[in-house]
Amino acid sequence: MDSFTAGDITHQNGEVTHYYEGGSADGTPLIFIHGWPDIAESWKHQLAHFAASSKYRVIAPDMRGYGDSTAPQKKESYRLEVLVPELVEFASKLGITKAVWIGHDWGCGVTNALAAHYPELFVAMANLCVPYRSVELGLEYLKSTINRDLYPESETEWGNWEYMRYYEVKPEESVKAFDGHLDVITKILYVKGDGSKWGQPSPTSRILRDGGWFGGHPENLPDIPLSYTSLDEHLYESLLKSKKKHGFFGANAYYFNHEANVEYAKSEKNGGVLELPFLYIDAKYDAVCSPSVQPKLAERMKRDVKNLTYETIESSHWVQLEKPKEVNEALEKWLATL
Repeated sequence: MDSFTAGDITHQNGEVTHYYEGGSADGTPLIFIHGWPDIAESWKHQLAHFAASSKYRVIAPDMRGYGDSTAPQKKESYRLEVLVPELVEFASKLGITKAVWIGHDWGCGVTNALAAHYPELFVAMANLCVPYRSVELGLEYLKSTINRDLYPESETEWGNWEYMRYYEVKPEESVKAFDGHLDVITKILYVKGDGSKWGQPSPTSRILRDGGWFGGHPENLPDIPLSYTSLDEHLYESLLKSKKKHGFFGANAYYFNHEANVEYAKSEKNGGVLELPFLYIDAKYDAVCSPSVQPKLAERMKRDVKNLTYETIESSHWVQLEKPKEVNEALEKWLATL
């Protein structure tokens, strides 16, 4: 990240967003929004690729609770009704009136809500892994998208989303489980995808029944080689630095506000229907979020997005790290059509 300019935006509420910027100052802004439990550097392959072109101005913030941004210890600070206006302010202070916003994981949840409330800020929008009309609509809505052939309701009420329910009912325990084993867990989370397990139930569907993440015993996790993951040494150390600085409260707090987020969604413009160009990249081996195993999860996106481009990449959840070439090519091909 040394080749990018680092900066800080101080918001009206006193919170600080740290960010990186590169590329052409006159280019079309591409703003990359990471999710759980990442940092801006998680976009390093995309930032380097598009910064090399004179067409684009690339920007990636450390989201609230991560990296060198502030990490308040109140769950309310991670509501979409707080984060979305901060992104509006962030863009304004950078002199940006319209941009291509690109999200991954909870980054999609935030940009989904941003697009639904402030579509005028968008040239276009791209989501990796998490569809539009999903997590930003709350956990009860996600429950309605469960593939009951894979997760019979008689066996599991929350299906692949059981981990989210765990965060709600045991928030303190969820934070403690991660904070106590950062070195090992950070590697485990980024293990590369295994296509042979496609179509099988996700481990996230047993989090409550098993007594927490990793069977309730993260202390028993093996210290796997970094080569098994999609991380390089620098990104691994940066992720550890972020988690040791802030802990997992801020990261997990994005999951603590479903009810408030449902209320915020009631004030969307145009009923949340989007006319802007939209790219969805489906990571096929993402057992939690991929419509290839959860078809209902994409139904409202396909209905409410009027200019949708759909691409599939054979990858696990961290597709931008595991398959950077394929992601960059999909983005580049789509950007060329705008």
